[in-house]
Amino acid sequence: MPSRIRNKIIFLTCLFAFAGLGVVLYREWVVQKPFAIILIVAENFAPSHLASARLFAGGSDFRFRMESMPRAALAKARAADYAVADSAAAASALAAGQLVNRGALALSPEGQTLETLLTAARRAGRATGLVSDTPLTEPATAAFFARATDTRDAGALALQLAEDGGPDVMLGGGGALLTPDTQGGMRRDGRDLLLEMRQRGFDIVRNKAELENTPGWRAPKLFGVFAEGDLAFAEDQSRYPTQPRLADLVRRAIELLQFNRKGYFLVVHAGLAGRAAELGRGETLLREYTGIDTAVATALDYAGENALIVVTGLSNIGGLRLNAFSFAPDRGIAVLGPSAGGVPALTWSTGPGRPEAEPGTATLEAVAARTDKPQPVAEDVLVLASGPGSEKIPGFPDLTDLHAALQPGL
Repeated sequence: MPSRIRNKIIFLTCLFAFAGLGVVLYREWVVQKPFAIILIVAENFAPSHLASARLFAGGSDFRFRMESMPRAALAKARAADYAVADSAAAASALAAGQLVNRGALALSPEGQTLETLLTAARRAGRATGLVSDTPLTEPATAAFFARATDTRDAGALALQLAEDGGPDVMLGGGGALLTPDTQGGMRRDGRDLLLEMRQRGFDIVRNKAELENTPGWRAPKLFGVFAEGDLAFAEDQSRYPTQPRLADLVRRAIELLQFNRKGYFLVVHAGLAGRAAELGRGETLLREYTGIDTAVATALDYAGENALIVVTGLSNIGGLRLNAFSFAPDRGIAVLGPSAGGVPALTWSTGPGRPEAEPGTATLEAVAARTDKPQPVAEDVLVLASGPGSEKIPGFPDLTDLHAALQPGL
């Protein structure tokens, strides 16, 4: 073989070897950030509720789409001052990576302001979005943009959202907190925050048709408010045909945010299951899991393979349990019937309870300890994840550990 040909073969062999080595080193050592990071926080998202909702939705052979996600963990939801966190402290631990006192939003026990994942994402050049089926001022979402020691003043939280400029896309409820009482809202300071946000360059949409017609060819600045308070429960949605569902909000947010070349960070709050728990409506809570699952499935379908998607609970209010008297194929109302001995199908740990329909008859729901309102219970929250970086989530994390797992991807 001529030396010239031999040298060319050696050169090409070395070139391919170095190229192959470069690919291996890149895959194994270089941090590859996901293009999209979608964090779905759900109230009353716990193993016991998932199992109950699964039976209610389709019987013992049924599986939700979110149960196909490859990573699962149980996270401890605790506060700096209490063993069991409320939504504010749990969301703050997730958003800011540090334990805070119950009722606090992204403020340390010493009063220091904490940077949140949303702020970090904006600094990194990512587009950002905030979506909820309850008001955007709820603690679960407010923890990502607000700083407060008391979450009861929702009007002040709305002011922080409007004055800060907020994420690029904000979709949810809570319209009454944004308009003055002279216009039928709840603000007593006379300020029309929707008008102010329009003046800052945000497009304002109020129904599903307007949301769908939002231009997608330019950088989004969109504020959508679709209810004065919460969006409708699943069982009431037929009465609100112009109102988008949580899955609609997730899909549209992804479609608008994905054109940013540095990627995006989207926070989704599925809060209606928690609201049902606060009202002591067990069947409603179980129905809302289908809405959560549809939203998760939408994120999986629209975000693509290079997306880190994490679904996590925050707190468990009321401690609902399904006493399983049904046959394997039973679902829906057949699951909720009392046993032959009159034992209720649904049992709450705490709450006001419901009166019996007639003296001596069994109810579908019962409460162990009667209180004015359901109380938080000690139970780890469920975490599901898929996509690049999800393998870093440990099996039994704190919510602050989830923050640490999400942070490098920004």
